[in-house]
Amino acid sequence: MGKVYLLKTMNGLWAQVKSQIKKSIPDHSYRMWIDPVDLLEHKDGCISLSTPNEFFVRRLKENYQGLLEEEFKKLGQPVRIAFKSLDSPKKNGDGAFAAAAFKPGIKKTVQASLPGFGCCNSGRMLKKGYTFDDFVVGDNSSFAYTASLSLAQGKMNGAGILYLLGKTGLGKSHLSQAVGHHVITSKRGVRVYYVTAEDFTNEMIFALKNNTIDIFKEKYRKNCEMLILEDIHFLSGKKAIQKELAITLDYLLDVDRKIIFSGCDLPDDIPKIDDQLRSRLTMGLVTEIQAPDFKTRVKILRRKSKSLNCPIPSQVTEYIAQELCDDVRQLESGLFGVAAKGQLLGCHIDIELAKSVLANIRKHQKRITIDVIKKLVCKEYAITEQDLVSKSRKKNIVKPRQVAIFLSRKYTDQSIKKIGSSFKRYHATAIYSVNAVEKELRNKGVLFEQVRYLSKKIESGKF
Repeated sequence: MGKVYLLKTMNGLWAQVKSQIKKSIPDHSYRMWIDPVDLLEHKDGCISLSTPNEFFVRRLKENYQGLLEEEFKKLGQPVRIAFKSLDSPKKNGDGAFAAAAFKPGIKKTVQASLPGFGCCNSGRMLKKGYTFDDFVVGDNSSFAYTASLSLAQGKMNGAGILYLLGKTGLGKSHLSQAVGHHVITSKRGVRVYYVTAEDFTNEMIFALKNNTIDIFKEKYRKNCEMLILEDIHFLSGKKAIQKELAITLDYLLDVDRKIIFSGCDLPDDIPKIDDQLRSRLTMGLVTEIQAPDFKTRVKILRRKSKSLNCPIPSQVTEYIAQELCDDVRQLESGLFGVAAKGQLLGCHIDIELAKSVLANIRKHQKRITIDVIKKLVCKEYAITEQDLVSKSRKKNIVKPRQVAIFLSRKYTDQSIKKIGSSFKRYHATAIYSVNAVEKELRNKGVLFEQVRYLSKKIESGKF
């Protein structure tokens, strides 16, 4: 009776602890990590808590053990906590799941699996389809792909740091997670931490508020064997977080850990970044992922349509690839919309159906064309379109013309010959203009700021 009474008492305390924890951490974190945990037994000042699997055990030890023990202490019951994994039950001969052995009155709680996600040792889950095999390589991403694969295989020389640069929706997350998948699959037990800069920030703030900063530091400085940190530009202006990250990176680099960053800007272009952190970000290889060209967009659409098990006629695939050229996510959205409408209505997928779907997407975007770029450049440099295509060799005309040609090359799919023709220039002259601007951009002078300003206007649709 004494043991039963004690267990009931501890069950009551455990319920109180969970109630307090629920108030102090985000709701999704509580539902994901604390709610599925149950009390198994209490003996000699130590309690055992049930967890669905070994990954769960590591996660709880690294993030919540100190917090749980502190809550028990506040209730006047200081304890040591041990976690026990209740691995998936094996099937019996009839194919039904065999019942696991539990003590009377203790229920087994199984964490629901998340559809479409794979395993990660800490932080966010890795998406199941974000592997190297599922990444469509084009001229826009071949170097980034090769660098990522080399890092995953341990073949990249240097500091072991990779910085993936690119606009949203071009594949940075896919490649960074592909590295994580490869490492976890090929090297069992390696601790890969995949988080966004926002996650890292929130986790540190939570640790400071709950006096668990030492656990936070140990997690990233000592327990992490590969760090994948996305959206590094989010740290702009967050001095305390930047300082902690810089120190963490020093710890990791001292023991040759691998690190992947991703961001929309080069480290030198991120405003309000501490020099100490900036120097760490620039230590490794920086590789850019650009918008896919038409050929690559077609390859992406064909790969995705196969995964949907929904054949899309070639002319429809090419139409979507021609109309949606901003990023991969937009491209996929168009494909999914076309496939869904065709299946739901039970009608044949053709150009007319694709036009009706893409019309809704294009309402929310402005088409970037050579003419649009011409108008923007003329407006900002206070010249006319006649000046831009004239034979004038005046500096105040030549430089805007070169910039317009450079931007047309960057933001449209037109060939360099077609671009040159639009400015009444030969192919060779258009190439010279692009090279001249690229050379001057490296100096990061006035032209650098002007092109950056114009690029932001184009990318935001403010033209």
